[in-house]
Amino acid sequence: MSREKLYFDPNIFDQEVEPLRDVSRVRKIGFLIYPDFEILDLCGPLDAFFYADRVLRMAGRASEPGYETLVIAATPGLVRSKCGMEIMAAHGCAGIDSLDTHIVAGGEGMVTACGDERLIDWIRAMSGRVRRMASICTGSFLLACAGLLNNRRVTTHWAFCDRLAAAYPSLCVEPNRIFVRDGGVYTSGGITAGIDLALALIEEDLGREAPRVVAGIMVVFLRRPGGQTQFSPFLQAESTGCRDIGELKSWILGNSSEKLTVERLAAQLSMSPRNFARRFLEETGVTPAKFVEHARVEAARCRLEQTNMSLQAIAEACGFGALDRMRRSFQRRLNVGPHEYRERFQSTFLK
Repeated sequence: MSREKLYFDPNIFDQEVEPLRDVSRVRKIGFLIYPDFEILDLCGPLDAFFYADRVLRMAGRASEPGYETLVIAATPGLVRSKCGMEIMAAHGCAGIDSLDTHIVAGGEGMVTACGDERLIDWIRAMSGRVRRMASICTGSFLLACAGLLNNRRVTTHWAFCDRLAAAYPSLCVEPNRIFVRDGGVYTSGGITAGIDLALALIEEDLGREAPRVVAGIMVVFLRRPGGQTQFSPFLQAESTGCRDIGELKSWILGNSSEKLTVERLAAQLSMSPRNFARRFLEETGVTPAKFVEHARVEAARCRLEQTNMSLQAIAEACGFGALDRMRRSFQRRLNVGPHEYRERFQSTFLK
């Protein structure tokens, strides 16, 4: 069967598949985990590679290199994930000499893992023995700690982008990307972004049709529209130590439908517009106009998720006025339009 003629068969789970291929030709995909890793960083991508291998054999392409997945830890044995589920790591680092692709999971345990010098040394050593090195979510911190991300374009979970950039100034951190490739190094965003990355790696190896079939089996986007920021709670990284500015931010959030000019906001703090604009930027890192746009987008997101209001009504209620203006703000802030956002995030009770 042609590599562009793979079709999803609804009976895939019951079908016989061709015997396992010559293991010497299989692409070995190693997943590194550690205590308090994120379970989906492992299970989602691991399943994607499993189904890609199965699809190849069902399509009569068993002569092509498929995939063998290996779960690796500092030492073999059970590893407790962040959610409490324990996963058996059949392989210890000492037993792995080479891989096709090495993928490092993220999770709350990454801080402790970064402090494990032997683990970091092994990651660094493996970089010369693999075709591709990748991280999922905060696994990027382990690659950075090993010096493998220096002067590269990277991403990580949106909530940790500022922290990664501050800890490793040579990195060009791109907060809104689902995944980033820089040479043979791949980094991906938060948690389920690992599936997006896995599908991209499968496409590199097997062509366009294989990941399309895998995405159909897993019921996920083949290419997810938009970036990470469409999933992030508002203002996570926009903290301020100034009480009056902080109170004004809360006031803006509650009054996004009003005409929020610099003059109006400055009057709230009894300041001149020029002094207010300067101080607001110093305290928050954004201009008043950008913050107001953030607030209106957030207000609109809530209505898109929780109501059946028309898009025009939402645009008016949130202070955008014109629907086109709301569309432009959504594209600018979230890389997705309001209609598409509602399609994906509206409460199922309203559909």
